[in-house]
Amino acid sequence: MKRVMWWVPLAATALLMTSVHISAKVSPEEADRLGKDLTCVGAEKAGNKDGTIPPFSGKWLGTPPGLSYKPNVGEHIVDPYPDDKPIFTITAQNMAQYADHLTDGQKAMFAKYPKTYRMPVYQGRRDFRYSDAVCAAAKKNALTGQLVNNGMGVADWVYGAVPFPIPKNGSEALMNETFPTRAWTESNLHDIAVVNPSGGITWGRQNNINLAPINNPALFGQPVEGNVQAYSMALTLLPTREYGNGSVSQEPIDFSKGKRLAWSYDPGTRRVRQLPEFGFDQPIGGTSGLLMIDEDRLYNGSPERFDFKLIGKREIFIPANTYKLHAGDVKYADLIKPGHANPDYMRYELRRVWVVEADLKPGYRHIYKKRMLYLDEDTWHAVIADNYDARGELWKHAEQDYYYAYDMDAWEAGNAFYYDLNSGGYVAYNLFQEAKKGPVLNKGDLRTADFTPEALRSVGN
Repeated sequence: MKRVMWWVPLAATALLMTSVHISAKVSPEEADRLGKDLTCVGAEKAGNKDGTIPPFSGKWLGTPPGLSYKPNVGEHIVDPYPDDKPIFTITAQNMAQYADHLTDGQKAMFAKYPKTYRMPVYQGRRDFRYSDAVCAAAKKNALTGQLVNNGMGVADWVYGAVPFPIPKNGSEALMNETFPTRAWTESNLHDIAVVNPSGGITWGRQNNINLAPINNPALFGQPVEGNVQAYSMALTLLPTREYGNGSVSQEPIDFSKGKRLAWSYDPGTRRVRQLPEFGFDQPIGGTSGLLMIDEDRLYNGSPERFDFKLIGKREIFIPANTYKLHAGDVKYADLIKPGHANPDYMRYELRRVWVVEADLKPGYRHIYKKRMLYLDEDTWHAVIADNYDARGELWKHAEQDYYYAYDMDAWEAGNAFYYDLNSGGYVAYNLFQEAKKGPVLNKGDLRTADFTPEALRSVGN
């Protein structure tokens, strides 16, 4: 079972608005680029001028030839590039040479840990693709999808792919980050390491199950209906003081409509109660209050508290093809080190990313005043976030490590690392290397009845 996922419901307040269209669909000529000079989800197929970003090959769908892997049962991921070695390593000493391809948060990490922080850079690999059903859905969405309700929802789109493969503004890009092709069903028992500045660790553990009807492969290409994108249940096992706490939640599709529903279970009273608010900068269980709900997958949930600006594209060194990190033989003692995770397990590639700036709206509250999100153009997943405090000072740097999951022919969020640049502590999130199973993806064994208050009470008892 898995963490409080990207689809975890956020704030309880919902503005009931008329369906005002605030963005237009692209022209047939623009949409015709998909599958030609653009991939089916809008990435540039060509490499860059310097040859440091390769062209998109898309030669593999699902498990690559020659690899032995049994899908949908939680087998730990197998590396399709076991012989790859770093082509160079970025350090504090040579960082200036690569400064144009680093975020402010990455530069701050080199400044804070000049002796130990480094980024091993590998040759770029763009070999995996989405299914034909996903590509067909993306093409439909490009022609019909429209942003509505002041950027809180999408109209006239279909299941299976991002709503705006050719985005025109920050809100459309944010909706792509919210609705990429993900797992339909997922269960995961994962560990959380809260690392203090001296290297001491407080361990957390959560059991999560998630059902995302919006990603049901049987629905791909059909019009999106209803207003529930996903359901989640989270049970905290560690730290001991939080043992037995649990929650179930429902995440809407249009954040301006309906009520965001979430319930919590208290093992002390054995009672389930509905939460008046769930999300935004409320802490995630098992993280000692240091990781906020809307930081899972770097950003999730309602866009209502921020204004989103599409800055454009940059070439940035980002975590990519992170199979080595997620191998079943990785030991936490080797991975979790003072200050930051062990760079020996990391893999960075130069990629094009969409840059989205999120600025806190006047009159709204959040611990972050500004958030810089970096979205991988090949997947639309947020891979880096640099977050700023109320004074506008850089506070935290976070990286989300994705890998292509053969179970679902799409990319899965693996480990994430959230670094506090002030204190020197960090949270290593969604660790499952030492678990008997990795995430069980797209098994199709979950139902909406598994996510009711009654189901939560039954599991808690």
